[in-house]
Amino acid sequence: MPGPITYPSIRALVQFLARRAARAAGQSLAGLAAVAVALTIPAAQAPVQAQGIGLIRDAEVENTIRAYGAPLFSVAGLSPQSVRIVIVNDRALNAFVAGGQNLFINTGLIMRAEHAGQVIGVIAHETGHIAGGHLARTQDALRNASVTSILSMVLGAAAAIATGKPEAGIAVLQGGSQIAERNLLTYSRTQESAADQAGLAFLERTGQSARGLLEFMEILGQEELLVASRQSPYVRSHPLARDRIDSVREALARSRFVDALVPDEIQRMHQRIRAKLQGFIDPPATTLARIRPDNPSIEARYARTVALYRVPDLGQALPLIDGLLAEQPDDPYFHELKGQMLFENGRVAEARAPYETSVRLLPDSALLRVGLAQVQLELNDPALQALAFAHLHEALRAEPDNPLAWRLLAVVHGREGRIGEAALALAEQAMTQNRLRDARMQAERAKKLLPPDSPSWLRAQDIRLEVDEKLKPR
Repeated sequence: MPGPITYPSIRALVQFLARRAARAAGQSLAGLAAVAVALTIPAAQAPVQAQGIGLIRDAEVENTIRAYGAPLFSVAGLSPQSVRIVIVNDRALNAFVAGGQNLFINTGLIMRAEHAGQVIGVIAHETGHIAGGHLARTQDALRNASVTSILSMVLGAAAAIATGKPEAGIAVLQGGSQIAERNLLTYSRTQESAADQAGLAFLERTGQSARGLLEFMEILGQEELLVASRQSPYVRSHPLARDRIDSVREALARSRFVDALVPDEIQRMHQRIRAKLQGFIDPPATTLARIRPDNPSIEARYARTVALYRVPDLGQALPLIDGLLAEQPDDPYFHELKGQMLFENGRVAEARAPYETSVRLLPDSALLRVGLAQVQLELNDPALQALAFAHLHEALRAEPDNPLAWRLLAVVHGREGRIGEAALALAEQAMTQNRLRDARMQAERAKKLLPPDSPSWLRAQDIRLEVDEKLKPR
């Protein structure tokens, strides 16, 4: 868990919106707040610091959310692996789908949810939006956009709606995106009701209670009484009529699974990721004051381990993580955390073994492979470069849009004298981060260094053409 990744493209969208605003003075940006379908969760792939909104990668959090959603995606006719889980480092209670099958979840949702059923209920509702094609009008514009561009638009829309001032949205969205559309995030009440009914059906077909969805909607119902600036983004983008709550309550009463409990294992997973996120996102002093050192629960020790390592106080953090590993030696996420703690405190050689164990236990995780490759390259041992290359190759096969993997791959190519391939990898990294001009520059550099018409040369040419198309005036 390397830490929060805050992308520079969040600044980028405003220049475009400012130009549009100049051409259409007085046009409200409030409609931009629409495509959001409310969930928000942070992951801890590195120490999470509350320094602005960005995206966070964490294998445990993402896998847990996928475990919640997979049964729902399946009964909705979606491939579970095709739905991308995106964790947003934002305390606001929110979640949304955009750009096809991208499910954005704020950290605030997980940290506030009292049990996994509430998060599962929201995922069921959001799955209803995907299955119902409710975003069809905007999906063509967003489908090829990077998740950071989508997030930029959502942030700008939220600012415009919260303040009632279009210029506030412009100030947040400043950047270079070409895909802003009016009414991006808005759902009609008809669509909301349809998503509710679909979500209820998905829960019923998977044998799960809709009680969590009802509890979440009741929380939102209380927020509707607040002024717009204090409402969660979910309330602003999801119209919540009282009859919707009544409809869910009536469906719950008729359900065969009204009293079905969340499985113990799923609830334990929720408690763990909630504690992990609290440890990474809350100030360490807050976590350490809230959780007594004699609390024996796994989630309490997990949160304290993270908080102590962030202090940093490895003298206390390492015995805690070692104690957790003694109880659960086959837990890949505990091994990953120990490796991260050691790596980020300069003990790189010691970090290698925990990372290797985490990958051995969970070989399908691209994030764990990237973490191990980073440690192997940092050791600067030529014998480890081939291993790092193999891990990065596997990671990119699963996640071709992982920017850190591309950057590390560029390092491997550069060390071995393949400068053209290194330039191509940097172009790929820039594309994943929507840094289009950097991508074009590196692609041009790669074309000059690579054999003409080779597969890599052709890929560099494709990147150049894709950038030119995206940068065309519209």
